[in-house]
Amino acid sequence: MHLYITQVLQYNVSRTKHLHSLAVVYAYKSIAPSEQQTEDNIRLARILGWCVEMTLAFMVIVDDIVDQSMLRRGKPCWHRCDETGLMAINDALLIESSLYYLIQKHFKGKECYINLVETFQQVLFESQIGEFLDMVSSSKKLNLDQFTINRRNSIVQSKTEKITFLLPVFLAVHYAGIEKVRDMVKQLETILLEMGHFYQVQDDCLGCFFDGLRKDSTDIEEGRCTWLIIKALERVTPEQRKILEECYGVSDPEKVKRVKQLYIDLDLQNAYFKYEKETYNALSALIQKISCKNLQNFFMGLLGKIYGRRIDFN
Repeated sequence: MHLYITQVLQYNVSRTKHLHSLAVVYAYKSIAPSEQQTEDNIRLARILGWCVEMTLAFMVIVDDIVDQSMLRRGKPCWHRCDETGLMAINDALLIESSLYYLIQKHFKGKECYINLVETFQQVLFESQIGEFLDMVSSSKKLNLDQFTINRRNSIVQSKTEKITFLLPVFLAVHYAGIEKVRDMVKQLETILLEMGHFYQVQDDCLGCFFDGLRKDSTDIEEGRCTWLIIKALERVTPEQRKILEECYGVSDPEKVKRVKQLYIDLDLQNAYFKYEKETYNALSALIQKISCKNLQNFFMGLLGKIYGRRIDFN
């Protein structure tokens, strides 16, 4: 059993760029006093970082099963590997259970323990609600009138915004236990949620315009409520809308190509680049208002990692 769990973890957890796990470590180093940053404490921050990676890994396994995806990071999705199949569902649950085992093993008895556990539980609960909303929005008979920016925001707020960057940074805040940081929690939360939203819009566009860099995107076939379809509906002519009504949400390669060509005709790639630049500038302005210089530097470094990303960080 030990060897099997090791295999599951090595295949699904250790192959990312570790942006989210490193965010825990660097956030902790930015807010904890120097005397608190002992070798043992940094090691525990790294363990929290791996718990974040495990969280993302088990959610990705389930997401790939639901989406019936073939590839993830250039390799077969875990459920597509030889003899795995739907056993991947149990493997995802094993990873989730393992992260709580690690938290209990290394943090039980510490003042931050309950806050750490509840942070994982709350963020995971909201992300699963977001996954439900995402699936429901694409499972019914296609109705383009239901694809609104408010509907899209509701999905992203639950599914992505908190788990992407708020989770790792708030874990670091709880672990450091610094009162002066808690005083600016609302300010940090605003920035982190905006960054999470930005990250999801990037994923929507990377999956369409930069195929293969993250996963074999099936957003068009599944009729997902993405940033791209929202923007397309804002720009289409009546004739172009008919193309979407005929082709969006249909598992036909030729119809998928027609939708992608329509996105190109509507100049959505440049619309995304404009959005990306404007969001970067807005987030930079918010970050400059943070009173702690170390946190300013941390957030600008994190923003720099995702701005203009064209490769897989997740």
